[in-house]
Amino acid sequence: MEEKTRYYVLKEKAVPEVLLKVVKAKHLLDSGKCSSVQEVTDKVGISRSSFYKYKDDISRFHESAKGKTITMVIQLDDEPGLLSLVLSIVAKHHANILTIHQSIPVHGVASLTLSIDVFPKATDVTAMVNAIESEGGIHYVKILSK
Repeated sequence: MEEKTRYYVLKEKAVPEVLLKVVKAKHLLDSGKCSSVQEVTDKVGISRSSFYKYKDDISRFHESAKGKTITMVIQLDDEPGLLSLVLSIVAKHHANILTIHQSIPVHGVASLTLSIDVFPKATDVTAMVNAIESEGGIHYVKILSK
């Protein structure tokens, strides 16, 4: 029986250093700053075998999110204008909200679920998530799926 592929969304701090270096190496190759795998692996400090082992299995989230739908959960305080602020951040990053659901606040805190269409012309999804997380009254932002 064939094993099913599973996908995970992780924050950068949870990703092993070798995988982060593979992402950096791929970026250097794609941008033309390095012209060979040997050059790029020497530059980032990993072996060629590590690069080839992981290159197809990891990429930066925002690179593969453009042109896709993502679903995120945001836990936020029940404060006037906070939902509007979150929606304006999404709009500023040129993404389109497809669905929105906010739970009834319990102890002054609500959960907001957004399905967002991230257009190819959209800005960095990571920057959008960071902008939302940095607002006062936001407890956390979690990406559930893409």
